Amino acid sequence: MKVSCLQENLVKALDRVSRIAPKSGRGPLPQCSHVLLATDQGRLKLTTTDLETAFTTSIGAGVDEEGALTVPVHALRDYIKSLPKDRIDLSNEKVRLLVVCGTAQSYFPCRNASDFPPTPTMGDGVTVTVEPAALGRAIKRAEFAAASDDTRPVLTGVHITVEDRELTLAAADGFRLAVHKLPLAQEQAVPGRVEMTVPVKAMRELQRLIAKEEEPVGITFDAARVLFHLQMADLLTTAIAGSYPDYSQLIPQAYNSRAVIDVHQFSQEVQRAAIVARDGSGVVRLQVVAGDAGRPARMIVSARMEEFGEHRGEIDVTLEGESANIAFDYKYLRDALWVLDCSQVALETTAPDRPGVIRPIGQEQGAEDYLYMVMPMFIDWKKEDPK
Repeated sequence: MKVSCLQENLVKALDRVSRIAPKSGRGPLPQCSHVLLATDQGRLKLTTTDLETAFTTSIGAGVDEEGALTVPVHALRDYIKSLPKDRIDLSNEKVRLLVVCGTAQSYFPCRNASDFPPTPTMGDGVTVTVEPAALGRAIKRAEFAAASDDTRPVLTGVHITVEDRELTLAAADGFRLAVHKLPLAQEQAVPGRVEMTVPVKAMRELQRLIAKEEEPVGITFDAARVLFHLQMADLLTTAIAGSYPDYSQLIPQAYNSRAVIDVHQFSQEVQRAAIVARDGSGVVRLQVVAGDAGRPARMIVSARMEEFGEHRGEIDVTLEGESANIAFDYKYLRDALWVLDCSQVALETTAPDRPGVIRPIGQEQGAEDYLYMVMPMFIDWKKEDPK
């Protein structure tokens, strides 16, 4: 192989593919820490995989000799980053890749392309398209709720459902649930129902990739894999085996109390309460109190720790229904408020021992298509004073 390309283009491509490849010695196979470099119709194609997810991108290149090889991706990326923004020449000499840029040159050990793990291919399936901004927003609002341990492997992924003209992303860890719905592009109609659970690592990488994407993202599902097709890259991942819980049955269909809260004020009070709660029980108490005697309805946000003391803050709210008490793990509240780019949220509750639901409201895009449900913490509310 003998090719030339621009340093800045190669750096961008290596940055993208290196996030999929594990560090040397940490992956399932040594070859997984390599990037496959291959010429492809006047371009240089780069591919990495961790055996679960494969990522492919390409850049423009001058091709003098066709060929393919693999090279340690993280070392190559770091070296290319150190070079000036100039032309880079890549050529292999048996078991070495020669990198030349101006007066700088270096050799990297390389392997035959046949040593690289084979990239899975897609079978016949269903293809839909979605707008990149809407998909990125949906991933951001859902993926953080996925489980971080593999006690139940299926909960470590993001569940994707396509039905009629709608795509739904959901993530849960047994204590919380995030669900976001978005329309398919061009009002596509999908016969039947397609669903698959995708590793959260792949979804987070997809969110990075589509941050500057302008064209619709193509998503193809077959029996065991999903392919995300972007303008200059393809992300292919294997689904997580197992049936995802029917979360629709867990979502409360009614509420006794609905408080509309300013997101900025809510986030500030939760942050203050978290400083106290994180070294104690981790509990943040929310008490919604109906207005009386000319005083507006309000929400009291509090947390306690024996060594530190107590935080107590108040926020004026718009209340529908009755007063309410509920308590959550501070991390679950904080995580949701961090990802909501809206001005107001509604907190809906039925009882102190039943899940609470947070929904963004207002004119923000996607506000009406998202919900975040959290299981409550047990509190002896008889000892609490809302005054």
